[in-house]
Amino acid sequence: MTTAVVRRGGWAVALWLAGLIACGLLVARTPVTADLSAFLPRSPSATQQLLVDQLRDGVVSRLILVAIEGDTPDRLTGLSRALAARLRGNPLVAAVENGERTGRGADGAYLWSNRYLLSPAVTPDRFTAEGLHDALRNDLRLLQSTAGMALKQALPADPTAEILRLTDRMLGDAAGPTSRDGVWVSSNGTRALLLVQTTAPGFDMDAQQKTLDLIRNAFDEAQTATGSARLVMTGPAVFSVQTRDRIEADARRSSIIATVLVAGVLLLVYRSLRALVLSLLPAATGALAGVAAVGLSFGTVHGITLGFGVTLLGESVDYAIYLFTQTQPGSPARRTLLRIWPTLLLGVATSVVGFGTMLFSSFSGLAQLGLFSITGLVVALAITRWGLPTLLPEGYSTDRPARLAPVLTALTRSAPALRLPLAAATLLSLAWLAYQGPTVWSAELSSLSPIAEADQQLDEALRRDLGAPDAGHLLVTGAPTVDGALAAAERLSAPLEALARDHLITGYDSPALVLPSLETQRARQAALPPPDQLRAALTQALQGLPFRPDAFAPFLTDAEKARTQALLTPASLDGTSLKLKLDSLLVRTGTGWTAMLPLRGVTEPKALADRLAGDPAAAGATLLNLKEESDGLYRTYRQEALTLAVLGAIAITLLLAAALRSVRSLIAAVMPLAAAVVITMALLTALGQALSIFHLVGLLLVVGVGSNYSLLFERPEPSAALRERTVASVAIANLCTVIGFGTLAFSAIPVLHGIGMTVAIGAFLSLAFAAVLSRRQPAGAEVPGHG
Repeated sequence: MTTAVVRRGGWAVALWLAGLIACGLLVARTPVTADLSAFLPRSPSATQQLLVDQLRDGVVSRLILVAIEGDTPDRLTGLSRALAARLRGNPLVAAVENGERTGRGADGAYLWSNRYLLSPAVTPDRFTAEGLHDALRNDLRLLQSTAGMALKQALPADPTAEILRLTDRMLGDAAGPTSRDGVWVSSNGTRALLLVQTTAPGFDMDAQQKTLDLIRNAFDEAQTATGSARLVMTGPAVFSVQTRDRIEADARRSSIIATVLVAGVLLLVYRSLRALVLSLLPAATGALAGVAAVGLSFGTVHGITLGFGVTLLGESVDYAIYLFTQTQPGSPARRTLLRIWPTLLLGVATSVVGFGTMLFSSFSGLAQLGLFSITGLVVALAITRWGLPTLLPEGYSTDRPARLAPVLTALTRSAPALRLPLAAATLLSLAWLAYQGPTVWSAELSSLSPIAEADQQLDEALRRDLGAPDAGHLLVTGAPTVDGALAAAERLSAPLEALARDHLITGYDSPALVLPSLETQRARQAALPPPDQLRAALTQALQGLPFRPDAFAPFLTDAEKARTQALLTPASLDGTSLKLKLDSLLVRTGTGWTAMLPLRGVTEPKALADRLAGDPAAAGATLLNLKEESDGLYRTYRQEALTLAVLGAIAITLLLAAALRSVRSLIAAVMPLAAAVVITMALLTALGQALSIFHLVGLLLVVGVGSNYSLLFERPEPSAALRERTVASVAIANLCTVIGFGTLAFSAIPVLHGIGMTVAIGAFLSLAFAAVLSRRQPAGAEVPGHG
């Protein structure tokens, strides 16, 4: 019999090691992401899907706002030019803008070659004798201005200055940044500004990390040894990479601190390195298996899920503590496991049911947390059940925890005297939560954001100076075809220009600016006269002006070429950064195409909405306030999470009812958990915290952890000594749980802070309330089905 047991134990250890190797290989190949859209719906509405796409891959998600500060104005502008020159042409960078009109390469060639098809100023009147005369007179004035050098080079082929109009419009110079020596600077002149658009989508953080490193290295190369300038960057790509790094750093730091503190407690209790290592093995294996399961199922593991790993240490180490502490001298560990196994199994089952509801969430981030927790707990329990007994020496037992037992048992025996105060505290907490109403829960998506306040303020400052599009307002229109969507976007230009004149917006962007509709292109071609007619109009326009008659021969050639050239299509932009801009603002949605027009500098959102609603040219377009849409999306998410939590609570109650088969035992098991959840919520809100979905995840974990305490307190023991050991094991396990989660409460990441604080408070209260509400059980046979 003993040989068979040893053989089975050997196989269990072999399978354990094989599983560890397999999980390790999976984890090593699983990328970590901090993409916030993992916590957005997988199957949202059309409007929500548009928002998700913008967060993941829209033009806003690809922008890096760069500032150079800390030196003299001349040195700052020089560094801006040097940095831009080093970045242009790199495959990681789609575009670099810093106010310079040089270095545009393919973009400049596209604008120059197609200026007559792209410029909204191309009308029949512009190419009459009167129109050309007015344009040439304007050229004379411009030649005396700072734009004279650029105009002088283009003038023979472009006397109507279409290229200047185009570049000004593309760069938004009318409402763009302040310029110094042809380079963008902040309004107070203390920063040189650049706008970098990445080739990679916003959610590809490895590529974004490489791009950020590229910018830093290019700045270091441009910076001289004696310079004092500093590089500052912000934007979605910067925040995503920072978030991933901060979550990983916080998770690593919390894991180390929690492991050291828990190890210290276990060493103090057991005075055995073997017991310490064996106690931590189930938790470590469970966390590794959880990450592997998430990577296998989702392809990536979210940084928040990774940060959640430290929480498993707090709960899964409990199983080994129950085994070691409740093993008496002369009684093998396997016998202890047989005695406590039904209770442990039921406790884990309640956690699995609670977290199992998260698997049905339409939010992949929440589903990741559920799968991670379920896998980790089940694996940790399995290792405790079949692995640890094999690794324990024959006759293992410990008396040290038993020395604490009399004191702890005395406390638990006196705890029921606090039932009335507990009832009063619970009722008071319920009243407080009812008084707070819906404000108990955060209603904003920003509650998930780990971005520091200082970083947000820097981002806002640079966006103001640059006039960069932000996640503020978006005008959306569409049609069944690409050309139809472009035409719909063009119809919005008149109302938007009027809004800009009335200072309700400072500017806007549109896919039709880089690719007009076919109808518009044909109209502009028709506005160009035939060669003989254009030559005659030009000859008449030159009268009285100091230009040579033959100076504009290139203009006549280019105008005729434009009049007969093939019309532009999306393929015409291949090889330019404008192609990326078009693809970002013109996207396929369902069976049609959607054109997105980001609005800049919205000053009065309600007046803006009213004007657009009353303008026939804007009929069929939708104005999106992206903050309101994202907050509405978050509220939908929160409501779903709450619904799943309620269903999980019902399922846990039904499971306990089926296992305990006693209404009295069921009430005794559930009441401490309910009181702990209610009072924990009240304490958190009283401390000024608005509860987020991550507090909800923490409350689910409180139920999972606390159910073990309630069940162990309710389980009758065959002797007073075993009862004392049970109390000691629960107290030690609770201390380790509070330590594990308590370290997260000090995290600067709101997600980890919320989960850590919630579970640390809730787990302690669950233990205290389980003692207060426990029934005095006489030593004797255990309740059938409960162990």
